[in-house]
Amino acid sequence: MMTNPTGRITQGMFSFLPDLSDAEIALQVQYGLDRGYAWSVEYTDDPHPRNTYWEMHGMPMFDLQDAAGVMLELRQCRQTFAHHYIRLMAFDSTRGVESIVMSFLVHRPAREPGFTLERQDVHGRTMRYSVRAYASSQPEGERYGA
Repeated sequence: MMTNPTGRITQGMFSFLPDLSDAEIALQVQYGLDRGYAWSVEYTDDPHPRNTYWEMHGMPMFDLQDAAGVMLELRQCRQTFAHHYIRLMAFDSTRGVESIVMSFLVHRPAREPGFTLERQDVHGRTMRYSVRAYASSQPEGERYGA
């Protein structure tokens, strides 16, 4: 059984590690660029594990050679969406397909309310479970406060 002692959202690479510094993020971005990956910056206020479609900040960054371009876009996203989750995603565009090869969180809201596990007893001895983010009880855009 795996546990999450921090109680923080865990998605993508490095989720169980302490937050990466900007210098460490830039090293990971450069690692991807050196392999021909295209990067994108995405944000959301609903980090449910099944919410795979986050909002894209700017356009995917193809043909970059330097991590500074991705870091500039990340800084702009952090300024605009300071109370959202932000992740970087790398696509391997070298083979004509856009397969995600790297994805990791680079920004979190100051307070992460987490999720609740809801159980429903149905016919016989069957139980159904669902996961709901505490934050989703608030309207979109107001989930993590200002």
